[in-house]
Amino acid sequence: MTSSKIRPWIINALVAALYIVLSVGPAAFNLASGAIQFRVSEGLNHLAVFNRKYIWGIVAGVILFDAFGPGASLLNVLFGGAQSLIALLLVTWLGPKLKTVWQRMALNIFLFTISMCMIAWMLMLVGGGTAFWPTYLTTAISEFIIMTITAPIMYGLDKILHFSARLQ
Repeated sequence: MTSSKIRPWIINALVAALYIVLSVGPAAFNLASGAIQFRVSEGLNHLAVFNRKYIWGIVAGVILFDAFGPGASLLNVLFGGAQSLIALLLVTWLGPKLKTVWQRMALNIFLFTISMCMIAWMLMLVGGGTAFWPTYLTTAISEFIIMTITAPIMYGLDKILHFSARLQ
């Protein structure tokens, strides 16, 4: 394999590893899983705004953390992985129709916030008495907050690191 074919694999492996590392801190305070999820790692979802090839590293990070982190279960892996994959595919499908990076990031925030219904549904299934709407409200709000806080950070990092060019 040539270095141009290996490069995306390596970068996506690094993104997955970074996702896991950034999830460990909030996990120590029970803020990475459950009805309130402040995973700083969710900011990496914005990478897909710059280049759709980042999807695989992001989703791999989600799946690995959900498989081995707190609250690890097959349902967590399936729902967390599916929620991320669906939202990322939608943003990479709809995003090119928008003119600015900020519009694409706003779409990304919206899609991830709305898609937290899948996580609320999963928590309802495994939590027994967990009510859907209050859980959806808390997971959606926490996702909205973390994605909104990390958007300008990722935008600034892109000005330095040029995310789109990294996978070329």
